[in-house]
Amino acid sequence: MDGDETGQELLEEALRVLDPAVIGVELQLRRFDLSLEARRATKNEVVHEAARAMCECGFGLKAATITPETAGDVGSPNAILRDEIDGKVIIRTGRRLAGVRPVGGIHAPISVVRMAVDDAYGAKEGREGTGDDEIAWRTEQISRRTCRAVAEMAFLQAERMRATLTGGPKWTVSPVYEGMLKEELDAAAARHSEVVYKPMLIDATYAMLIAHAGDALVVPALNRDGDLLSDMVLQLFGSIAGAESLLLSLDDNYRPIVVMAEAPHGTAPTLMGKNVANPLAMILASAAVLSYMDLSLQSRAIYEGALETVGEGVKTMDLGGFSATDEFTNEVIQRVRNKLDVWEALGQSAVDVARIRPVPQSGETLKVRKEAR
Repeated sequence: MDGDETGQELLEEALRVLDPAVIGVELQLRRFDLSLEARRATKNEVVHEAARAMCECGFGLKAATITPETAGDVGSPNAILRDEIDGKVIIRTGRRLAGVRPVGGIHAPISVVRMAVDDAYGAKEGREGTGDDEIAWRTEQISRRTCRAVAEMAFLQAERMRATLTGGPKWTVSPVYEGMLKEELDAAAARHSEVVYKPMLIDATYAMLIAHAGDALVVPALNRDGDLLSDMVLQLFGSIAGAESLLLSLDDNYRPIVVMAEAPHGTAPTLMGKNVANPLAMILASAAVLSYMDLSLQSRAIYEGALETVGEGVKTMDLGGFSATDEFTNEVIQRVRNKLDVWEALGQSAVDVARIRPVPQSGETLKVRKEAR
């Protein structure tokens, strides 16, 4: 899904990494223009077309887009996509980048698993009265189905990261509303007894994260809490460049049936056309999509190649380096090619290595469908 400004430029860099000459697999890509101009021209029909295509194929890779602030304009394409693919869970993982100073002693990955629907977003609201007696109100809701989806995906994420699951809503103040998520977390803990589970109120979670210097964490959250938490967690690692965002639509057994990946950053209009923007997050998003197909080797090669590139000092200016956008991507491409060549020579031992996945899966790995080949 094409986007706006540097969002589109960075998508093109990620697609260079997905070239068959690099990963050894030819993917059939169905492209949709989600630029602001195209959305306005089609009155958002192109966004609906993209959502239908994702439901057919099971996978999507989206560039950053502009959401206009004017009432009556085309609004947010993400909101439309989320609604039409029935996206229930968003996962964002902060991870340390070599040579980038994190906040405090943060070093192990931290994932925020949040609701993609309900809660404060889309709530009914209004105002009544006048003067000093005017009141504002808002009516929110969450469903047990969504709470269960967040809880189950959070524990699956913790299993794969070998992480502690901590955090949660403010269930002491809101035992009926926010307590529903806590109930589902407790139930999921019984199903996943091998995961270390340390529930914590949301305010205490914020304080803990600032001072955390221990092992990997997974933090489940309500929609708005998770939105705020993920922004903070990504910055704890000194940059949001090393993170990708996943939107998951799940079946009745909480296995992903549609996966959409994107970079969590915006369109950075001041960097457009200068060949200086950082493509790392968009490249990692492409690796995340492959990890939900039967392309574990390719996914891992991209993850490792991209992060090693930063570790070897090939960095764009936002990370304190001097490399251009295309120079960074060129280095990633070379590393991905080298890894896949070596792993092919190693045979089955390389396949065994790739089973240690860098991003969470839910249930069985989604298979690449014929039309996505």
